[in-house]
Amino acid sequence: MSYKEKIAKRAAAEIQEGQIINLGIGIPTLIPKYLAGKKQVIVHSENGILGMGNPRKRGSEDRNLIDAGGTYVTIETGGCYFDSVLSFSLVRGGRLDLAVIGALQVSAAGDLANWIIPGKYAPGIGGGMELAQKARRLIITTTHTTREGKPKILQSCDLPLTAKGCVNTIITELAVMDVVEGGVLLREIAEETELETVMAKTGATVMIPQGDLPRF
Repeated sequence: MSYKEKIAKRAAAEIQEGQIINLGIGIPTLIPKYLAGKKQVIVHSENGILGMGNPRKRGSEDRNLIDAGGTYVTIETGGCYFDSVLSFSLVRGGRLDLAVIGALQVSAAGDLANWIIPGKYAPGIGGGMELAQKARRLIITTTHTTREGKPKILQSCDLPLTAKGCVNTIITELAVMDVVEGGVLLREIAEETELETVMAKTGATVMIPQGDLPRF
């Protein structure tokens, strides 16, 4: 199993029956395969779909049906379409139980930076700002470090923020962490990982509960 699949599978375990959820671009798009036949949820896409299904198999694409990232998708029975105005009214009105999105950086205070690295091209902040601020719960799925090995979980972000104080849970290939009052609480670590590795690759102060940490 790839590290992306491992993160997506663990994130799927956080989703509860009957929730209305939004899944961002990248790792979150892998989550539905781990929900199939296990939990009934309603997937929202900010380009105007409620009841979105899995990505289309190659050769069966409907050119009129894509998600917010441009991927060809299916729609579940009873699903519906609407314009962006209504879609963002749902988001801004706090109708989403959960959003799962990626990150460039997350701070110990739950601040999120996920849309631009200064000096590099970015298409814009998109719907991430609204999702981060208005979803009832926000889970971040990301690698623990950058390609250069620098921590993504920091005491404070030094990239432009998407939203402040919005992150509830961070899931990486190494650990599951919750943003709580006073910082970041380590909840689980990966089977193949040692606590010392997690601590060395985290740039924020981490609180460690007493006793053995659960593994995933």
